[in-house]
Amino acid sequence: MISDKRIALKFVLVLLFCVFVSGDSEVRCMEREREALLSFKNGLLYEHGRLSSWRGDECCKWYGVVCSNTTGHVISLHLNGVNLRGNIGSSLLELHRLTSLGLSWNDFGGIPIPEFIGSMKQLQHLYLRSSNFSGTVPPQIGNLTDLRSLDLSYNSLMIENHDWLSSLSVLSYLDLSHIDLSHTNLLEQITSLQFLHELHLAFCNISVFTSSVPPRIGNPTNLRSLDLSFNSLIYTSIFAFGSVFESLEILNLEYNQLNGSIPGLTAFSSLKELYLTGNNFTGSIPLSIGQLPELQVLDLSYNSLEGLVSESHFSKLDKLNTLDLSFNPLLVLDIAPDWSPPFQLKTISLAGCNVGSYFPKWIRTQTNLLSLDVHGANITDEAPRWLWTTLSSLQHIYMSDNQISGTIPNLSTTSIMHMDLSNNRFSSPIPLFPTNISGIYLGGNMFTGSLSSMCKARHDQLRSIILSDNQLAGEVPDCWEKMPNLLSLNLANNSFSGEIPPSLGALRDIAALQMHGNNLSGELPYSLRLCQELRFIDVGGNMLTGEIPTWIGQMYKMQFLNLRGNKLHGSIPPEICNVTNIQVLDLSINKLSSIIPDCFNNFTVLASKNTPYFDLYYFGTNFDSMDENNQDGYSSFQWKGQQLEYKKNLGVLKLIDFSSNRLFGSIPKSFSDMRGLNSLNLSGNSLTGYIIPDIGEMEMLDSLDLSHNQLSGKIPTSLAEIYSLGVLDFSHNNLSGKIPTSTQLQSFNASAYAWNDGLCGDPLPKCPEDGMRPYATDPGENMNEKDGINLSFMQEVWLSMAFGYIFGFWGIAGLITLKKSWRIAFFNMLDDVEYWF
Repeated sequence: MISDKRIALKFVLVLLFCVFVSGDSEVRCMEREREALLSFKNGLLYEHGRLSSWRGDECCKWYGVVCSNTTGHVISLHLNGVNLRGNIGSSLLELHRLTSLGLSWNDFGGIPIPEFIGSMKQLQHLYLRSSNFSGTVPPQIGNLTDLRSLDLSYNSLMIENHDWLSSLSVLSYLDLSHIDLSHTNLLEQITSLQFLHELHLAFCNISVFTSSVPPRIGNPTNLRSLDLSFNSLIYTSIFAFGSVFESLEILNLEYNQLNGSIPGLTAFSSLKELYLTGNNFTGSIPLSIGQLPELQVLDLSYNSLEGLVSESHFSKLDKLNTLDLSFNPLLVLDIAPDWSPPFQLKTISLAGCNVGSYFPKWIRTQTNLLSLDVHGANITDEAPRWLWTTLSSLQHIYMSDNQISGTIPNLSTTSIMHMDLSNNRFSSPIPLFPTNISGIYLGGNMFTGSLSSMCKARHDQLRSIILSDNQLAGEVPDCWEKMPNLLSLNLANNSFSGEIPPSLGALRDIAALQMHGNNLSGELPYSLRLCQELRFIDVGGNMLTGEIPTWIGQMYKMQFLNLRGNKLHGSIPPEICNVTNIQVLDLSINKLSSIIPDCFNNFTVLASKNTPYFDLYYFGTNFDSMDENNQDGYSSFQWKGQQLEYKKNLGVLKLIDFSSNRLFGSIPKSFSDMRGLNSLNLSGNSLTGYIIPDIGEMEMLDSLDLSHNQLSGKIPTSLAEIYSLGVLDFSHNNLSGKIPTSTQLQSFNASAYAWNDGLCGDPLPKCPEDGMRPYATDPGENMNEKDGINLSFMQEVWLSMAFGYIFGFWGIAGLITLKKSWRIAFFNMLDDVEYWF
């Protein structure tokens, strides 16, 4: 008994010791591997302090480092997306147990992939995606015979010798996207890898998926995902190998050039996701799609499909969660109102299709719906109330460019995060929104009332508010500090009054402020100078007073400034020339009275003939709907004598308009440095002096208006060198001289030069020196019929005088010399004249 107790006691003590030892033990970093990691770090430049944790003895606790729980060896090194730069040191070879290396989303400055990586034969996973590698893919990678995953995508790489690929016999994941494979037969070799599960070859410039692919390549039953998107595939022969890819679950062929009808897909019985967007498919959607029981995602958008879509197309798609048929304008949804779908969708995209006049009632059954897109779908119905109540999970709703009417209820308790109802017929006060909403697009409706509801809650996630072209009135609320992350605010073309609120200065990230076409008064608030991210200010068409503030010159990112049509007075501040990125500067129709500052050579964008970078994200674009035509109007400018609304083409516009002010002095010489300027309008001022002689340097000018000034002198001959000129107006000045001869300048109507008393030449009447003379066949010419010599009138006068001198003087002198009696009489006459004097 005692012996048994002792044995039991010893067992307990041993057990406690083991627990104590195991609890106290800790995996420790190998010193040799720690030194290798530090040496690797020393060759790199990095940001954000991610590698600042690489200190001390325990390298297993360093960022991105994973060690084995049993041996302490480093088995994984993942430094993805930490902005690494520099060189990759060969000290990584000391990590003999490293099986996974990830260096994706960094910037290695275009260096080649190090060849020594091919000596790390224990590697099973290698990720080098989008890290700015260039050159040839080293064939030494073929030495990594134990490699399961290889991602070399989105670098500047090329493959010269692809024999190394066949050595990776156990590879299951391969991504070579953005590597040019147009001149290789690599595709067939890749598909022979028998354990390959995922293959990504997007942006590889593949034009043919050859029909010579054998029906039994490797072991195709293992291939689950095939991505050939963004290539130049023309033929649909890949669908002929349904038996080869019978286990395929994901097929991505979007944005190729596939044409003809969509073939039958019954052989792809395992298909879960099908992406055919952005091709040239025509004809109707085959009913066989409805026979794919595993299908979860169906994307046929941006094709030319036509015909009816009925309930039969979805008969067995009970697992479908994403349906995208958008932008097939000839596709008609012919679905009964009482249809009960077999699926529960999370995403519905029917934009640009013919949904019909009525709002689809079957959508009401989709209680798990997160995103609904029916913009531009020809709906003329009233928005159903169940849309706001029944679909409680709805987060993204796009219904713009229809004729949908109705009112919007209180939305503060809904899940809506992004709403686009622009260009419809909604009429109600602006509703309350959820606090986490990110985008509000209600432009082009009939909303009424004030904006006071926007002040009732804080919206930290709000990025864009587009309320333009409605019937809103009252003062613009002064509560913008409650929307601190706003990027774009568009209140244009309403009836707002009062002053621009100073709380707009709290929007430190705002890039676009559009308030044109209202009844706003007062001055631009001084607080706006705090909005250093502003690229776009449009407050034209209001009743603003005061002077143009000098702090405008501190808005260094400004690209578009429209102060047109206000009551601003004073001078154009020279500080405005500090805004070097300016692209559109419109100060027209104000009461400005000063000289124009001569500093426009500072405008680097206007000096360049290249189109500048222009990010539509900042200017109210509905970037989530992916429809380039679904954009609210940005601004209106005077162009070619007409007031035009600029939308998606705003980015290419380069314009300066100072017209209809009280400006005086001469045209600054620095204007000629704006070689990329498209439109210059200085009309309706009191400018004097000459047109700058180097105006021909502005070779991109399409519209030039200097009319209704007091300019004098001649039209510079350099103007004839601007071949792009489409609109010209020099009328109502004091210009003189002959209009320079060129095909371009003579093509304009005479009214472009009218009311310049001293101006002449085609298309005006001929100049005096070109006037008509007797016997002339042309008013400006005189043809000597005998020898065909053209002589002007003044040339003939001088010629006649010369001949008169020759025949008169030398005729008399010759006679006096030859006849003695005449000679004696001539000298006697001279003596008598001398005596008389």
